[in-house]
Amino acid sequence: MTLDEFASANAPTEKGKTFQLQNHKLLAVDGAVTALAGSMVAYSGDVTFSGKASAEGGVTGFLKSKATSEGTAVMDAEGTGRLYLADQGKEIGIISLDEGESITVNGNDVLAFADTVDYEIGTIDSLAGSSAGGLTNVYLPGPGDVAITTHGDPVVLEPPVRTDPSATVAWSGSLSPSADVNRSLSDVVGQSSDETYQLAFTGDEGFVVVQPFEEGP
Repeated sequence: MTLDEFASANAPTEKGKTFQLQNHKLLAVDGAVTALAGSMVAYSGDVTFSGKASAEGGVTGFLKSKATSEGTAVMDAEGTGRLYLADQGKEIGIISLDEGESITVNGNDVLAFADTVDYEIGTIDSLAGSSAGGLTNVYLPGPGDVAITTHGDPVVLEPPVRTDPSATVAWSGSLSPSADVNRSLSDVVGQSSDETYQLAFTGDEGFVVVQPFEEGP
């Protein structure tokens, strides 16, 4: 491949939608967005960055966990330029929410969301005392685009289903999981394993996104 061929094959997409995938691991944003701090890999034109305050206080309050008191900083980006985002080489998926639609995402797996999308922080308190350290999640109601990240290609499952909290990426807003312990798994893999704690999704509608990777708390 010549230099010109390489440049042409990897050129950015034309501006259009607010969120556009350049490839599986790189997101282009045209418009105002809230993004994971440190996820900017490049930008062109006029883009302004600012810290995001929240009810918990400070720019690290966005994904603060009640269980661990840890947080993930985010930033607001706006202007007339184009912003490129990535997160540690993770795969990126874009979900477009209509008015009245919503999704809940694991705090580790939120890359960005449009300024039309609101957010609310929560935890599954019954996991707070487990080795999983609680599951900080972000409730995101539409309308607007949401970019999530996964280690590898995800699978989308329909309830009823039970999932490992450390491998659970997101679920549709119609679902409300409960925490449970599988005693038989406790005997097999040991009490210290996160696999003994599971999220139980019930009902006959909605979806759950699971990745082939277990993230730490």
